[in-house]
Amino acid sequence: IGKLVHYSFDAVVVSAMLAGIKRSTGLSPKTSSIENKDIRGAVDRYLGVGEWVMDVSIGYMSSSAYFERKR
Repeated sequence: IGKLVHYSFDAVVVSAMLAGIKRSTGLSPKTSSIENKDIRGAVDRYLGVGEWVMDVSIGYMSSSAYFERKR
């Protein structure tokens, strides 16, 4: 069960990284080229997890005194 948790965490980190790349560059995986609709849906849900993690992380950091916004 330890490896399952580890691999799950790694998968979420990769998904969040892809969400960050999408937000900063506009580049994202081209899921429309996946022919199988079930697999395409699973990939879209996987990428959605990364978006959710980014939203929650940004919300936490925005309200924390340990982070500041620099532009």
